[in-house]
Amino acid sequence: MYLHFIYILKDYKLTFAILTVAIVWGTTFLSIRIAVETIPAWFVAGIRQFLAAVIMFIVLIYRGQFQWIGWRNLGYQIIFSLLMLIIANGMTTVAEETVTSSLTSLISACSPIMIFLGSVALGLQKFSFKALVGVLMCFSGILFIFWDGIHDLKNPDYAMGIFYLFIAIVGWASGTLYTKKLNLQSGNISLNLFYQFAFAGIVQIIFAFLFSENYNFGNWSIRSISATLYLAVFGSVAAFFAYHYALTKVSPVQVSILAYINTIISIFLSWLILDEHISFKFILAAILIILGIFIINYNPEMFKKQRVE
Repeated sequence: MYLHFIYILKDYKLTFAILTVAIVWGTTFLSIRIAVETIPAWFVAGIRQFLAAVIMFIVLIYRGQFQWIGWRNLGYQIIFSLLMLIIANGMTTVAEETVTSSLTSLISACSPIMIFLGSVALGLQKFSFKALVGVLMCFSGILFIFWDGIHDLKNPDYAMGIFYLFIAIVGWASGTLYTKKLNLQSGNISLNLFYQFAFAGIVQIIFAFLFSENYNFGNWSIRSISATLYLAVFGSVAAFFAYHYALTKVSPVQVSILAYINTIISIFLSWLILDEHISFKFILAAILIILGIFIINYNPEMFKKQRVE
């Protein structure tokens, strides 16, 4: 493990890519919370994905790689976009209108539990005692989250926000399992991502006009607009490229383990910038959840040098 860590540090591009994923995705929940201060959530999500699609389109045209992917592949990308971007990302954005960014990031960190349990149900993975320990630790963390704040669920807006977050987790897990079950392979991930972003952006902007009670554009603050642009350029595009580059050097499990720092960064920034209250029980919950997810995913091979072609 130590030698592999030294290997990562010596590869400056890989180190930069992993830090980009950790830091940028760690700031995503904070940016969403700032964006929805004055911009309706579906507008934030829709503009974010649509601008990301425009950026991907420009990149593909510059590389001479833009082309039609075929109806069958388009169908795959639409389903993936529906689950991962419209449901998971969209509902997370809606939830942050009433739920703090620190709590959102911590609950969202539980998505690997759903992925693991779904994998077991579909026969993609075997259940083990180690996994049981990890799942129990994660659920213990969730209990600590709501230990003192259970009365807050009496607030219908807050309760709906929590409900939206769990829908988002189910969407993300379903999208991941969909990809694993079909063993989808991509000849050009950037091209597929363009179609995913474009579909999600268009659908979410339509949702914005249908479901937003007040979308007076004149009330949108520079602070919220800047956060939305940050989400499009860095949260959706830059982090993806960094993540994809990291996957060419190390295994997906290694990247996911290193990216657990996302949650820690998100909670810290929420406390530092938004002055969100972080209790001892909240910190304990974060430790339990992160350790639980690590235990679920841990295997002796994950820290060995591995290149993914």
